[in-house]
Amino acid sequence: MKKRSSMVVVMILCMALQACASKDPLQKGLEDAVDTLAQGCEKELSTYCKDVTPGEGRILSCLYAFADKLSPRCEYAVYDSINQLDRTLTNLSYAVSECRDDLKAYCAEIKPGEGRLLDCINHNETKVSTRCKQAMQDTGLKK
Repeated sequence: MKKRSSMVVVMILCMALQACASKDPLQKGLEDAVDTLAQGCEKELSTYCKDVTPGEGRILSCLYAFADKLSPRCEYAVYDSINQLDRTLTNLSYAVSECRDDLKAYCAEIKPGEGRLLDCINHNETKVSTRCKQAMQDTGLKK
């Protein structure tokens, strides 16, 4: 049961991140999590999911379908991927929370995505609050 719920969480997070992670600060966290999963589940992917077309959660759905056959290494990779995604989302949430007022003040007209809000904050670095600057530094989002 634990294995099944972990796979569901990974599938949901990957689908959600896939939709919003195009060329923005989430991209590296997403790529690292995907790499961890791909390396840790290499045997399972080449055995059970070799004919699956990647994208739109199909690979994760395949792993989910064979959850009872996953090796301990693959199970750990799934767990580790979840943790990587969680850290990425936590860092992003912290930065957004600390920069909320600055985003409203200096970046209200900027369309989110593709790193545009991050670029806006960096462009207005001399104006943004100390809290925002610190959060950007703490999370590694400062360019």
